[in-house]
Amino acid sequence: MRVAIAGGGSVGTAIAADLFANGHEVLVLEQDPELVERLRPTLGVTWIAADACEVSSLDAAGLATVDVVVAATGDDEDNLVISLLAKQEFAVPRVVARVNHPKNQWLFNESWGVDVSVSTPQLLTALVEEAVSVGALVRLLQFEGGAAHLVEITLAEDSPANGMAIADLAFPRDGVVVAVVREVLLSGDEVLVLSTADTEDAVHTLFIRD
Repeated sequence: MRVAIAGGGSVGTAIAADLFANGHEVLVLEQDPELVERLRPTLGVTWIAADACEVSSLDAAGLATVDVVVAATGDDEDNLVISLLAKQEFAVPRVVARVNHPKNQWLFNESWGVDVSVSTPQLLTALVEEAVSVGALVRLLQFEGGAAHLVEITLAEDSPANGMAIADLAFPRDGVVVAVVREVLLSGDEVLVLSTADTEDAVHTLFIRD
């Protein structure tokens, strides 16, 4: 997955680091050239010194080729402009925007090109991966200091669980399906599972064909 992140502050770099560590191709646009030069050697992602609110800068960065845009600057107005340009000018499939001030939450909607609005780096990362990951296990939340995770799997067509009843799956003792729409699983279903860290591999095997 190719992801463009607008904003190289603490939130943007946290998201970039997480996504890069998970094997995604990450591009970070930051308007402060000194910050870009300082951070360029640290994360392994592609850095571009540019104003993400300018169409020409986004075009030069190749925004038309990305799967997801994350507007993660510290300014809500900038994030709205970036979201609108990404959606209307470059038809980016998924736009995720950071909301800095709760009073502005109502503005972050489809009218401004925003598919999802969030306020924390961890949730932002999870939502980006959830949006485009089919046949992959995505961690949404963690509990008990990381000992338990709420994970989501969107079933691919070749999933071992495709066409099976949940009752027929050899589910691990420390894992439980927490959201069920119907008894028989089909490709495209989104399955939420609460599991311990030790049983994630077993959950992965049940739902995902490597």
